Amino acid sequence: MTRGIKVMLLPNKKQESKLFETADAARYAYNWTLSTQMKYFEKNKKYIPESEIRKQFTQHKQAKSWLYKVSNDASKQAVKDCCDAFSRFINEKKKPNYKPYSKEQITNAAKNNYKLTRYDMQWHPKFKKKDKAEPKFYVDTDKIKFSDTHVKLEKIANSKRKNRIKINWVKLAEKSRIPTDIKYTNPRVKFDGLRWWVSVGIEAEPNLSELSDDGLGIDVGIKDLAVCSDKNKYKNINKTTDVRKLKKKQQRGQRKVSRKYEMNKNGDQYKKTNNIKRIEKRNLKLQQRLTGIRHNHVHWATSEIMKRKPSFIASEDLNIRGMMKNRHLAKSIQEQCLYEFSRQIQYKSNWNGIRHVKVDRYYPSSKTCSVCGHIKFNLKLSDRTFECCECGAVIDRDFNAALNLKAYGESIA
Repeated sequence: MTRGIKVMLLPNKKQESKLFETADAARYAYNWTLSTQMKYFEKNKKYIPESEIRKQFTQHKQAKSWLYKVSNDASKQAVKDCCDAFSRFINEKKKPNYKPYSKEQITNAAKNNYKLTRYDMQWHPKFKKKDKAEPKFYVDTDKIKFSDTHVKLEKIANSKRKNRIKINWVKLAEKSRIPTDIKYTNPRVKFDGLRWWVSVGIEAEPNLSELSDDGLGIDVGIKDLAVCSDKNKYKNINKTTDVRKLKKKQQRGQRKVSRKYEMNKNGDQYKKTNNIKRIEKRNLKLQQRLTGIRHNHVHWATSEIMKRKPSFIASEDLNIRGMMKNRHLAKSIQEQCLYEFSRQIQYKSNWNGIRHVKVDRYYPSSKTCSVCGHIKFNLKLSDRTFECCECGAVIDRDFNAALNLKAYGESIA
């Protein structure tokens, strides 16, 4: 099985400058491919094959000498990524329930008297803007090398000195995290606004061991992250004091930036001063710290569940995208990382050899009594305790749902 590893880089100023140049070349290649494909489609009503457009980009590079100063693999893979994006767009269009435009797009277009084009269609590839897109690029699997403390990237430094080889080795923030002298898959280098990261995939053996005889049902929610059928409960990390203080600090920083923009407004344009850049960088650090706390809590919770080695795990197949459309709950759902929780449960179950049961999203796990099986159709979201009108059972709503999910998993075993 393939396992992904992500490690932070510690480049010097010269290496960092070269990393940005390589990312810019990849972004340019992606946007050029997207523009060329769109122009060709307008005339011929079809897209250029990947092999042909890569030949065209090679000819186009001859007029752009700066593209030869960075690794050729970054721009070559960017062309492939754009072609893959068009392939996904074509496959999504073939699906029977595909809708070209969302309701929000149609409403906004009618308000602004704007005519929606093919570029506005859902799943259509978009241009990568320099000030918004995260700088990233691909590294050839045959040219990337790792030591215990450094990673070697191609054409990171153009130096005539004898120690040029040493300059191409970028320091890693973690020692001996990535194994050396093995085959890597899909190496990528990415900048998140503050730090550079390198991620690779490696082949590793799954963690198979003896499982228990009892299964597990998991009900996720907003009040608590997860409630299990074995009475284990994982709290909502966003309700802790530390996270609330960080959120307040972030809100104050965002208001401060907004006031600075209004102070430096010149007509219809906003001037971005060095003071604004400094405050925005501080806000970005706070945002990444909050994201790290939330993801760490999800990893801890899912790892604790896997350590109990249940015979199966049953969880709901939630429509997270649809739930996010509720403006009253969207922020809470996003901060709770429900999609990330379900994703980790799925891949960690496969990794540990545990059968994962995805329960249909329309299964009434919360409305069904876990004792007698009676369905209470008038159950409201505000009812946190389930009271059965048939057998008189009184039980916590989330724990009742977890028991029903476990019973569902046992029924299809």
